[in-house]
Amino acid sequence: MEPQLRQTVADGVATVVIDHPAKRNAMTAGMWGALPPLLAALAADPAVRALVLTGAGDTFCAGADISSLRTEPGRAQELAGRAEEALAAFPKPTLAAVRGYCVGGGCQLAAACDLRFADEDAAFAITPAKLGIVYPASTTRRLVALVGPATAKYLLFSGEPVDARRALRTGLVDEVLPAGELDARVKEFTRVLTSRSLLTQAAAKEFADAAAGTGAGGAREAYWAEQTRGSGDTAEGVAAFLERRQPRFGWAPPR
Repeated sequence: MEPQLRQTVADGVATVVIDHPAKRNAMTAGMWGALPPLLAALAADPAVRALVLTGAGDTFCAGADISSLRTEPGRAQELAGRAEEALAAFPKPTLAAVRGYCVGGGCQLAAACDLRFADEDAAFAITPAKLGIVYPASTTRRLVALVGPATAKYLLFSGEPVDARRALRTGLVDEVLPAGELDARVKEFTRVLTSRSLLTQAAAKEFADAAAGTGAGGAREAYWAEQTRGSGDTAEGVAAFLERRQPRFGWAPPR
């Protein structure tokens, strides 16, 4: 089977699957290049309220396909950086569902998601020191925002793997699930996400990323205040609370 990114949309959730089983779901140059336009299409799809990134089979992603680094290292790094930034900028909640190896470029993608849920057998490593690669400044900032400077240095200096429990302690992942329970938990949690106000989520995502130094920043309070006034989400949320029913939020990102 040719390496590919597979996608499905169901119940408001887009699922993107990294599928390259011959190399533990390593990302080829073509896969890196395909991710930004795929994400742009899903961002524009009103049926999509959240996105899950995962890997086929029992591995999340073993990083970049080393053959592409050997032939065009600069080009491969550029494509990986574009893919990472496109994922980080996705305007709706994103969640990485990690089982097995999450290494190198795979960890780069997982860190670019808003949240990371992992199987208890997952293992994480960031390996540029094994290849003589300088990890990009923006990617390093994103990692530091998640785990702090000391853990970021441990991962980057050594390239050594850490298990899911240590990843949880350091903030690299948000939840660790017992074997066999990851898919059910991801489905349950994304059901919660799609029931909430996308207006609130989109604004919170932008503000949180700016506060962490990984977003564009800027004075956007006025923009979001305008979006709130025109959305009807607040009125609907209050009415639903008083009427003891589930809210039906209607705001969607301007196209």
